[in-house]
Amino acid sequence: MSEKTANQPSAGTVAAYLLYKVFSLFVAILPRGLVLLWGQAVGWIAYHLDSRHRAIARANLVQAFGPSLRPAERSRIALRSYMNFVRTLFDGLKTAPWSQARLMRLFDVEGGDHFDRAAASGRGVLLFTAHFGNWEMIIPPIADRMKFLIIARALDNPLIDRDVEKARERRGATIIDKFGAGRRVLRALARKEAVGILIDQNVLRREAVFVDFFGKPAATTPALAFFHLRTGAPVVPMYCVPSPGNRYRFRFEPQVEISLSGIEGEDVLKITAVCTKMIEETIRRHPELWLWIHKRWQSRPLNETT
Repeated sequence: MSEKTANQPSAGTVAAYLLYKVFSLFVAILPRGLVLLWGQAVGWIAYHLDSRHRAIARANLVQAFGPSLRPAERSRIALRSYMNFVRTLFDGLKTAPWSQARLMRLFDVEGGDHFDRAAASGRGVLLFTAHFGNWEMIIPPIADRMKFLIIARALDNPLIDRDVEKARERRGATIIDKFGAGRRVLRALARKEAVGILIDQNVLRREAVFVDFFGKPAATTPALAFFHLRTGAPVVPMYCVPSPGNRYRFRFEPQVEISLSGIEGEDVLKITAVCTKMIEETIRRHPELWLWIHKRWQSRPLNETT
């Protein structure tokens, strides 16, 4: 097989991309308010049809909250989480062609002084968040203040991934693929830029440190901690959540302050644990805004007994 043929997308990949483009064009002609309502409705339908992800969400909620939540409440949270997920996807499609300036009119930004103080350190800024609220909309409020790079995993469909990356760039971000991101991140921080990372999803055991998340060890990327230890860049939590009037409330939280031991392994674990606990506390306040359909506890420690 020639190199050209090997690199050509499969028929299935092309078909999926064409469906995506047709759907995107349809969304583009609808008013945004209608698109958001439609997203919630489709999310409601998909939740009831998608038994696999519905089961994952409910099992995760049992793990996280145990008997403190009744089954009916777990189902309600899982449903609303699914609806928020689809609404997020639909709004991403609707606003994909929008400029950063146009997008900024949708935001109420809080805690900007926390970011500004971190930026004043002159070491760049490390920002972290979760798949919470609308994580795709974190870009404009940061890029409005400082050059922003975000670490992301490429989508399985390279044609769709190309379009998504272009939309993120229009919002103001430079995308760094998570595989081999280290040098680019270190160079960006050396240039006093901001780098964002989502740290709430399961990673492979060989890539992970295990820290407590809702009472159970969860395989978590140590990248945030490593970058902080290498550069001294301040670590700032951030979240973007829907607010009335089809707007978004974006908040920079205070810089994370952690006393370190000077022993790298211990410090990586401590930083990761502290930041993960912050995410957990945020989810506990608004559990319906987190992505419960992800298998967060899939990777297990080698020494774990069942």
